[in-house]
Amino acid sequence: MILTRNIPRSLRSEIVRYIPAIWGFALSISGDPDTADDLTQTTCLRALEKQDQLVTGSPVVVRLIAICRSIWIDERRAESIRKTGGLHTAAAADLIDLREDPEKSIFALQVYAKIMKLPEAQRATVELVYVQQFTYTEAANILDVPVGTVMSRLSTARAALAGLNAAEDRRMARTASCRRT
Repeated sequence: MILTRNIPRSLRSEIVRYIPAIWGFALSISGDPDTADDLTQTTCLRALEKQDQLVTGSPVVVRLIAICRSIWIDERRAESIRKTGGLHTAAAADLIDLREDPEKSIFALQVYAKIMKLPEAQRATVELVYVQQFTYTEAANILDVPVGTVMSRLSTARAALAGLNAAEDRRMARTASCRRT
């Protein structure tokens, strides 16, 4: 059991401040909002338990997301819960405010659907760099890979997303030509 009186208020505030970032990353790797909730909670608990490890010179959010990733990998190995394939349980509505601007929301939903078709490593990298705005170096530290791997994953993800766009364009063109005949 963790006694909160032994935890500096500033650390508790930092952890609370970064819960949305942790949850967004957890969703990007798990594809499931409930699993993201569990990962976020476990990450916060682990951070409080090992508070002395959070002071390593890197920003707290980098350490928190690295903890989240580590927990995910440990759980995945232990339970063998993940297999390749599409993610069907992650709802875009969990991340995108559909009320704000309908046109932007539709586009965001389309982009989200395409990103969720990427392999886990690419999804996580896209989330960290493009969504959460971490630098390549910070993303590499979180993912425990070289910076070159981050760059390679982003390049591969961009190519895959471009391929998805091309496939969608071809499908739309076929549909349009079928309607004309």
